[in-house]
Amino acid sequence: MFGKLAEQLLARNLAPLVVTGMLEVVFPSGKSQRFGAGTSPTASIRFSDTRAIWAILRDPDLNFGEMFMQGRLVVEQGSIYDVLELLLRHAKNVPVSATVRTLDAWRMRLKPLLQHNLRRKARANVAHHYDLDDQLYDLFLDGERQYSCAYFEQGDEPLEVAQLAKMRHLAAKLLVEPGQQVLDIGCGWGGLSRYLAEVADAGQVTGITLSVEQLEVARQRATLSDKAAQLDYRLEDYRDTQGPFDRIVSVGMFEHVGTAFHDAFFQQCRSLLREDGVMLLHFIGNSDVPDFNNPWIERYIFPGGHIPSMSEFMPALERSGLVVTDVEVLRLHYALTLRHWRERFMAKRAQAMELYDERFCRMWEFYLSMSETAFRYQDIAVFQVQMARKQEAVPLTRDYISARKAALAERERQRSPHR
Repeated sequence: MFGKLAEQLLARNLAPLVVTGMLEVVFPSGKSQRFGAGTSPTASIRFSDTRAIWAILRDPDLNFGEMFMQGRLVVEQGSIYDVLELLLRHAKNVPVSATVRTLDAWRMRLKPLLQHNLRRKARANVAHHYDLDDQLYDLFLDGERQYSCAYFEQGDEPLEVAQLAKMRHLAAKLLVEPGQQVLDIGCGWGGLSRYLAEVADAGQVTGITLSVEQLEVARQRATLSDKAAQLDYRLEDYRDTQGPFDRIVSVGMFEHVGTAFHDAFFQQCRSLLREDGVMLLHFIGNSDVPDFNNPWIERYIFPGGHIPSMSEFMPALERSGLVVTDVEVLRLHYALTLRHWRERFMAKRAQAMELYDERFCRMWEFYLSMSETAFRYQDIAVFQVQMARKQEAVPLTRDYISARKAALAERERQRSPHR
């Protein structure tokens, strides 16, 4: 009785979601049902037990990924990305159930607690994701380990080309001049900071991170650079950094700050920035109204993370006294980036199995797949916000960006391989 009811309720929820393409669902009873127009793309899933269906009905945002990780939701045709694409392509047009509305309201209330990223918690959150086995990231990232949105000037170029274009784009907007002191907040494995020293000719680049693993790699790679003396990497919280700096850049770190600490972040950045300095903030943002972090992502991938809306971070930026000098929204660039990462990971999935296990591989595949569909269908984008202490710190028009990118590209061509 309960099995039949679960199947009926799931079918009722799936029918309005799958509009284009076709999704076949095989229930534990052996019965199957097709949803959609019957056209391409197509995918097929099977539930191993009725409780898995009830779990998804009760909390789809959390339990859909969990059932896939546990092998209780099995993809029999296509991939989990294909399944998510069929479910999310038209999801914004479908009203959520009363159960989901209640869960959403509860999660909005919990948001301040989950994002209360004091120093110790912030470091633990970073370690959860970035201090995994070092070999994992080599399976799907580019050679510089740029673990952030690439910049696709054509749309079909290789990942390495797009990631180099991203660094060039950032450096041009940062207006780095020879000899200047630059701070890279959340420097990762140091790819961007090395570019700023080697190609943009910054005088001194300080990179700070909360990841022990990233710090070790950044320092190792710095020793191979012809600008090693100008590169300094530290295990340091942004709240403890001492300035001043001519330029500040932060890529993919602001999502880990937490809304309660936006004021502290921008005020600290202003205090670290020289009077004629420029800062560039590159991060994942929500183009819709404020929301909570996806609960599956919160539990398994980025604890304490948040994708802020403009209305959440702009007031704190304004209160800091910094002046917004440019805002750019990169819409589908991260979807393209994630597609590269997902395809690379799946091509080397066997190697990931040697590092971890089947459950971890399913988790990572779901993470990359869900993230890609979010950037394609759920109003998630990348914001690049340029700011300064004084309006005149930045040229009057944006023409300088193209001019500086051309100059940087020429320097890239002139440099001989050094790594």
